[in-house]
Amino acid sequence: QVQLVESGGGVVQAGGSLRLSCVASGRTFSSLTMGWFRQAPGKEREFVASASWNGGRTYYADSVKGRFTISKDNAKNTVYLQMNSLKPEDTAVYYCAAQNSAQNPVFGTYNYWGQGTQVTVSS
Repeated sequence: QVQLVESGGGVVQAGGSLRLSCVASGRTFSSLTMGWFRQAPGKEREFVASASWNGGRTYYADSVKGRFTISKDNAKNTVYLQMNSLKPEDTAVYYCAAQNSAQNPVFGTYNYWGQGTQVTVSS
């Protein structure tokens, strides 16, 4: 199994920045497609961003493209989500997730999930 632990969430004013980190256990990290999702209260979980196994290909939801950047450091077993120009509508619990097989990076099944980290953006 793969264990994922997110960190870096907090409270920030609109226009500010945060960087989320997700540390994965297991030597298979480098082979995994990693993704970030978020869920606001009363809303469905939504895709935010993902990176291929080697970090060479990235994908973003239209709502965050140009503001968020996903990166993957295989040497540190860590995936990051740099969030800039944050908006109140970005407020949500952010989850790190991983696929265990070759699937669509956006619509494929993510098999492993972290506990989530709260991001709150005030106006």
